[in-house]
Amino acid sequence: MKVLQQNRQVVLITGASTGVGLALGKKLRDDNRYHIILTAREASLSRFESEGIKESQNLWIRPLDILSKKQRDHLITEIEDKLDGVNILVNNAAYMLRAVVEHVGEEERLKQMDTNFRAPLSLIRRVLPKMREKRAGKIINISSVGGMMSMPTMAIYSASKFALEGATEALWYEVKPWNIKVTLVQPGFINSEGFQKVIQTRESIKAMEQPHIDYFYQYTEMGPFIARLMRLTSATSESVANKIFSVIKQKNPPLRVSGTWDALIFGLLRRFLPRSLYHTLFWLMLPRQLRQPAASIPKAKHKINTNESKPNSSFGGI
Repeated sequence: MKVLQQNRQVVLITGASTGVGLALGKKLRDDNRYHIILTAREASLSRFESEGIKESQNLWIRPLDILSKKQRDHLITEIEDKLDGVNILVNNAAYMLRAVVEHVGEEERLKQMDTNFRAPLSLIRRVLPKMREKRAGKIINISSVGGMMSMPTMAIYSASKFALEGATEALWYEVKPWNIKVTLVQPGFINSEGFQKVIQTRESIKAMEQPHIDYFYQYTEMGPFIARLMRLTSATSESVANKIFSVIKQKNPPLRVSGTWDALIFGLLRRFLPRSLYHTLFWLMLPRQLRQPAASIPKAKHKINTNESKPNSSFGGI
């Protein structure tokens, strides 16, 4: 049974219990042009009530582990049955894995790619048939400055965002004939405690605790370096949510939108500087300890575990 929507646009937001997703939900909840569906993992649903967000006729709160095919399918089916489908999909749910390449096992790599890349694409696949049928729709993928440039200790996170950006660019061409708009929002550093919530691997935790291990300085110097940049920026979750809201309102939004001023600057530098100069400049910006010759750092006595865990992705399938 379909619910009368009075021409409201149905907006589905993933990862909406915190940060940018929560700020966007708050911004949209009182706008009568939209029917909002806020999602989060079951364990995080209580955050909505603590933030003063309650269900109403035009605001749904639904559990969604984006790695679960069953939950994805159930949610989209409910939306199609009751609201005639998603009009605007905001793929916001993601997390950051912090580790150098050598310290990431196969299972950890798969989970990062599943969460930040494969799951958003699977949600896109589920909502596209209705959008094509209506000859209208918007898909907004929240990427990162890490999707256009990489930094030490964030290789796999950047890989997942680079992959999302590549697929989104192809999608922009693919669905244009059906009047479906596709946009990447690229936030940079946000003034929050978000960097303290990154996930670390077993090997990266060991390396941070023992100075004699190779990559010790990669971790201990990059953490404060990123924290300083986050404290210096004026960007907040609310300001990034405002950028996303402007994309939602635009009739013809661009493929890429800089979510913060630093993302705009990094994008311009990467576009116009010769690559060799760009990488040299960024290398010189990094903390001095990271640029020491290997011979000046005590030789590691720790042996990296190269027996990677058997792939056991929790992803529900594409």
